[in-house]
Amino acid sequence: MSLGTNIRLARVFSHPSQRLFSVAVDHFVGYPGTMTHGLRDLPKTLAAVVRAGPDAVTMTEGAAKNCWAPYAGKVALIIQMGCFTPDDRVLEVLGSVPGVVRLGADAVAMAIGVRGPREGEYLRLLSNTVTEAERYGMPVIAHIYARSYEAEPVIVSDVESIAWAVRCGIECGADVIKVIYPGDPSAFREIVESCPVPVVVAGGPRTETFMEALEQVRVVLSCGASGLTVGRNVWGPNVDARTAVSAYKHVVHDGLSPKEAIELSEDEATIS
Repeated sequence: MSLGTNIRLARVFSHPSQRLFSVAVDHFVGYPGTMTHGLRDLPKTLAAVVRAGPDAVTMTEGAAKNCWAPYAGKVALIIQMGCFTPDDRVLEVLGSVPGVVRLGADAVAMAIGVRGPREGEYLRLLSNTVTEAERYGMPVIAHIYARSYEAEPVIVSDVESIAWAVRCGIECGADVIKVIYPGDPSAFREIVESCPVPVVVAGGPRTETFMEALEQVRVVLSCGASGLTVGRNVWGPNVDARTAVSAYKHVVHDGLSPKEAIELSEDEATIS
């Protein structure tokens, strides 16, 4: 790993805990609800997210070009280049590694789907991105989603699929691998322990309550995960970004219980 890659990864994992709490606003083609939820007004939502103080924000190159200038240097910037739908209707790369470098970003993300008839094509996209990024000292965070094709193509998170997703990231040379938590702590711990690069969790797994979401975060951290990236649980409908980010950070970085984290974040919101 080059010095440049190490420097940029240190910016992404800048907290003394060496864990990452990032917010994703890169929801686009693969998320049909994007235009009805918090990202309908991307500049407004981005302002609220950055004000809340996550460790990093992930967005597309075009969004960064048009929206990121007021926040440069305030939190780490990750540029998402992968663009696909579970049924492979869309399978594209948006942007380029040189473009990411020109933006001053700290890492490039590449979202890919595995399993299915076009798996090899996705793996080549990730591998080629890693090869190109190495020339610029740019770390690559692989966002890897396994699919099932038994009926309608869907994203799946069973243990075997997540183990395969992580293995694909390893084989393609990713510096960090992001996957969905499979719901089995013992199996996930084994997957994380066998991975030579940091594993972070996608999405703050869907739950009925925010308390349950934070509880699952504590579980995945106990399995050795190096953090998580959250989208809709921060900017979704009826969510206060500042309170949500604060609570997540207290669990991820400070080791607080979900109850303690929520109470403290609410107190902080009242004081401010």
